[in-house]
Amino acid sequence: MKTAQPALFGTKKPRAKPVDREGLEQAALMREIELRYPQVFELIYHVPNGGHRHKLVAAKLKQQGVKAGIPDLVLTMARGGYFGLYIEFKATIEPAPVSASQSACLRRLNEQGYLAVVCRGHFDAMEQIRAYLRMAPTVVAA
Repeated sequence: MKTAQPALFGTKKPRAKPVDREGLEQAALMREIELRYPQVFELIYHVPNGGHRHKLVAAKLKQQGVKAGIPDLVLTMARGGYFGLYIEFKATIEPAPVSASQSACLRRLNEQGYLAVVCRGHFDAMEQIRAYLRMAPTVVAA
C-alpha cells in the first residue's frame, strides 16, 4: 500500500492575512474614550480616508471631497485657544511613516488654529486627548 507523498514543488503555503494594527489600536482608543469620556465620544469621529478601494469607488469618493493627508480623528471641542483637535493615528507596532501629504495637512490645520498632531498608538493618543481636555475651553469673543 502506497502512502501519499506531500508535493514539494508548485504548492504554496497560504499567506497570512495582514493584521490591521492601526485599526485595532484606534478601535481600542475609541472604546476607552467611550467608557471614560462619553461627552468626548459624542464629539470625536474618524475620517475614513485610507484603505484599499475599488478604483471606481475611490474616484467617486475623491469627487465627493475625500482628500489625501486628512488626519484620522477629529475632536470637535474647542480648548486652549484651539478650535479643535486633529489626530493622525499611527500604530505602536510597525507604524507607517507620516506621508508628505499628511505632514502638509497637519501644518495647514495648525496654521488655521487647530491643534493637529501625530500620535503613535493608543496610549500616546489618550495622553494627548487628556492633555487637550485639561485646557480651558476656548472662548470666542463676538
